[in-house]
Amino acid sequence: MSPVTGHHDVLVLGGGVAGCVLAARLSEDPARRVCLVEAGPDHGADRSRWPRTLLDAHALPRDHMWERGVAVHRLRARVLGGSSCVNGCWHTWGSEADHEEWTRAGGPRWSAAGMAPYRERAAAAMRLRPVPEREFSVWARAALAGARELGYEDVDMGAPGAPGCGTPLLNALDGLRWNAAFGYLGPARSRTNLTVLGEATANRLLLDGGEVMGAEVVVDGRTVTLTADTYVLACGTFGSAGLLLRSGIGPADELRGRGVRPEVDLPGVGANLSDQPGVFVPLAPTPDLNAALAAQEKEGDLYVSRMLIRAASTHCPAGGWDLHILPSAGDPLFGSLPPGEYEAGIAAFLMKPASRGRVRLRSADPAEPLDIDPGFLTDPDGHDMAVLREGLEIVERLAATSALAPLAGTVPSGELTDAELRSRLGTYWHPVGTCAMGPATDPLAVTDGAGRVHGVPNLRVADASVLPSVPAANTQLPVLAAAELFADALKEAVR
Repeated sequence: MSPVTGHHDVLVLGGGVAGCVLAARLSEDPARRVCLVEAGPDHGADRSRWPRTLLDAHALPRDHMWERGVAVHRLRARVLGGSSCVNGCWHTWGSEADHEEWTRAGGPRWSAAGMAPYRERAAAAMRLRPVPEREFSVWARAALAGARELGYEDVDMGAPGAPGCGTPLLNALDGLRWNAAFGYLGPARSRTNLTVLGEATANRLLLDGGEVMGAEVVVDGRTVTLTADTYVLACGTFGSAGLLLRSGIGPADELRGRGVRPEVDLPGVGANLSDQPGVFVPLAPTPDLNAALAAQEKEGDLYVSRMLIRAASTHCPAGGWDLHILPSAGDPLFGSLPPGEYEAGIAAFLMKPASRGRVRLRSADPAEPLDIDPGFLTDPDGHDMAVLREGLEIVERLAATSALAPLAGTVPSGELTDAELRSRLGTYWHPVGTCAMGPATDPLAVTDGAGRVHGVPNLRVADASVLPSVPAANTQLPVLAAAELFADALKEAVR
């Protein structure tokens, strides 16, 4: 059967982290025909044919992106395996409060107990492991000691828990970035019922009477229509919302203004964008720190960051945390310094923002970049600014500990005004929420707890965009677990 002309049981649009999970799990049934469509390249099953930049877990590659020269919050991977090919290989888990929010929106399967088996399944497929001893730099060791000096206790970052300090779980194996294309699609590629289409861009869905009849996809420069019984969007928080909007699924008045005929009026599509902003505080590395980092880099084991603190501001509910304090030392994330010189500093990231942004269309043209407004620090009550300022206070105290102070001097900056703080904002790259799950009675809900799009019976969304709130964690492990959950939910629906 030709993947271009044949009909499939399930068409998965988007081959990032979630898409790889869905395609692998759904194709476990040999009677189910599954097609996975990815806009970026599929570098294949043979790891020796993958670009070295994507395999090297030491850095954050920027050569497989949707757009170049854009604001950092817009960066998103364009390659089979998605963000797992370009991120920092970190896996952490959120708090019980995250599950309470998700359970209210999606039902009991989103509870901590309900998601635990999916988290364990994802950890096994991604070969997650603790940080090995040799990858601790002198900076990371000192940062852990400094955190303990401030009273933070060691915690398991890969499971629900409490505030504290520790290390993430990693999908990095002796310097190799083990991405979702390896962990999930690797074992599935030999299945005759699975088709993987790389460099195939989904433009829009074709609807008739509120049901999806096909997906318009550009393959090898040709626009074709792929058909299936069930369509699943896994294009990520930006891409899934954009694809729905271009297909006429979204706020009707806004779509008309962009030249798109409304098919299903869902005001929540593109709304509720939530991401984790942060501020990096640079420090001045001592010659001894530079020398120690250079020696470790020579051995091939220097990583920019290997530990973090889960911290609670005075605005955080008891038992949870709303800040990540992230010490780092090494080459800057973007660019590099002369040999033997390194950047050192500590970042504070706001993990549970109250602010919300939005994804909109600029026009009906699929080639037109999306209008992405992260909405950082826009909540009217000033909650986010207040929490982030408390995070910067923790950064100052950590830098002044007896463990860290001898390694890097504080760079005087004075008290930042609100405008100065805003000008220094960065992002943790964990956007969620633009296709948020919730009951059909919620006017801003786009999907239910199984990913089904309200009002479109054969369409689902199954990626980070469905999470109604960002977890108090890096999102890779939660999204892997959520995709496992979505795959099971779809299997149950078609038995």
